[in-house]
Amino acid sequence: MEVSCNDVKFDISVIEHYDEGNRYEINIKIPMSYGWINYIDYNVCNNWGHQTFRMQHIKNEDGYCFFKTIANLKNSALYHYYFSYDINNEIKYIKKDNQNNNGEMFKMSVNFDVPSWAQGKIMYHIFVDRFNRNEKVKIIPLPRRHIYQSWDEEVKLGPDENNIWNNDFYGGNLQGIIDKLDYIQSLGVSILYLSPIVYSQSNHRYDTADYEQVDPYVGVNEDLAILCREAHNRNMKVILDAVFNHTGNDSKYFNEFNTFENIGAYQNSNSPYASFYKCEYTNGKPEFSYWWGMKNLPVCNGESYDWQQYITGENGIIDKWFNLGIDGLRLDVADELTDHFIELIRKAVLRNKKDGFIIGEVWKNPMRMHRGYLENGNCMDTVMNYNYISSLIKYFRYGDARELIDKTKEIMTEYPDASIFSLMNFTSTHDITRAINLWDASIFNNYGEWAWTLNNEDYRFCKQYQISWEQYNQYKNLYMSYIFALTFLPGNLSIFYGDEVGMQGIGNLNNRKSYPWQKQDIELLNLFKYIGAIRKNESFLEKANLKLQQVNSDILTFERNNLNTDMFVAINRTNHDIPITIPKEYEESEKVYVLKKSNSKSLAPYGGIALKKYS
Repeated sequence: MEVSCNDVKFDISVIEHYDEGNRYEINIKIPMSYGWINYIDYNVCNNWGHQTFRMQHIKNEDGYCFFKTIANLKNSALYHYYFSYDINNEIKYIKKDNQNNNGEMFKMSVNFDVPSWAQGKIMYHIFVDRFNRNEKVKIIPLPRRHIYQSWDEEVKLGPDENNIWNNDFYGGNLQGIIDKLDYIQSLGVSILYLSPIVYSQSNHRYDTADYEQVDPYVGVNEDLAILCREAHNRNMKVILDAVFNHTGNDSKYFNEFNTFENIGAYQNSNSPYASFYKCEYTNGKPEFSYWWGMKNLPVCNGESYDWQQYITGENGIIDKWFNLGIDGLRLDVADELTDHFIELIRKAVLRNKKDGFIIGEVWKNPMRMHRGYLENGNCMDTVMNYNYISSLIKYFRYGDARELIDKTKEIMTEYPDASIFSLMNFTSTHDITRAINLWDASIFNNYGEWAWTLNNEDYRFCKQYQISWEQYNQYKNLYMSYIFALTFLPGNLSIFYGDEVGMQGIGNLNNRKSYPWQKQDIELLNLFKYIGAIRKNESFLEKANLKLQQVNSDILTFERNNLNTDMFVAINRTNHDIPITIPKEYEESEKVYVLKKSNSKSLAPYGGIALKKYS
């Protein structure tokens, strides 16, 4: 690596000694003409500390001074490092952007990487009950479940007459997903992310009843194996949503309603599952912990050896799932799991697949939370990118450039590169308002923590919310600009089922309607197929650096580059033409991608352009 500081070029190399694990050799050479160097230090730090290694002078040759040191470093997803040296009795620094003490440092990882199949790809996020139903799979009535007779019935919001929530089912199943694999593949998808599919008491299935069985409305375990085989035949991977922080109260482990024949933790402290839960006893009476106070979600004890073994041990739940063919896990509420438990999960995943992938549901910057679940390199690979996507939505909705600039710098400097390239950049998710409705500024709190914080979250308001055809087209234009940006930003572009055809819904119940197979926005669908082809053709984007160029209330421009390829991207978030001046080096580009008839001189309203050249 060649670095310029003080108008002098320095050559730096970092070489890992794999035979001894974490021993790194660091070399640097400096022109002798630069001056007399009294010493040079290699400084490396992460959130747990700072280490300094004095470099040894090795030799002078061909007009250069050569220095070397050996650093023993613990596993870590991210270290920052820089060089400090005394030249002619003056302390100076070698850093990434400049030579002063406050400059941006270099980054490196130690014994940490992310599988290449999970970097820079397109992911399809399926809420299984609502995607597609294969009618050959029989639906047997079960207690406390309502079954829609028609796929096109309006989704029910709120509780039923017995105050039970989320007990309405459309019957989307694994065979239904298999039936639509060709469609999914046409979007350029190479990763399938499925919402929970194990036996549960609700349609979202985040309240597990039995981890060992696929929910009967979803199919049987063999259906999952078939789906994985069919996906693999198309070079697609499968990720399952893993809910290990809590179970349902109507489960074989808790068994509050005596649904199951075995004795559950709720029934008796002598239950074989009693140690699975967080529980305190007052006067001999058990008091269980419930997630966010929800009495249907008793919290599991992540420090319980029995629970850990059941999930992560040999022949445990993770082994069973991977034996059916899955490739990775999305950890629900990952920041509420202990670091040690996530480390055990990682060991179990890698025991089954050396290139197994783990993504965590973490809404804020995981590198600032003083936890090891990403930083120590032994837990997760990456996170859902709520932290950044919120700022990107605000930018396209309000023109808020400052937050987008700050968040971009935060992520690019504070996250490990492999995690950046595998971040989940979503159109929307099952927990937020649908993508097409995110641009209606009137329904959101301008000063809310998140771009999707609604002014009124009451489910009755969400159900009554409607927009005109003119509003739909206005929001679609902004949405298309946003999608064009996501196409070229680092990370995995995740499509929440139906966002590619304009599904609507505000709030996290109304956003879970059945997929409208008979009512698709073809213009949007064609855009998603177009960006799928871009991602496939431009594989260099999978691991290319990002550098913002211009960000203001009208236009967003940035570059992506690696050793051999560069791309310049410009996007117009306004409803009027904007003239642009592209960098001279891109005037003769090898490849051009456009949105809404833009060109290298002018961006159409809500349009964009991407220009590629080889270095």
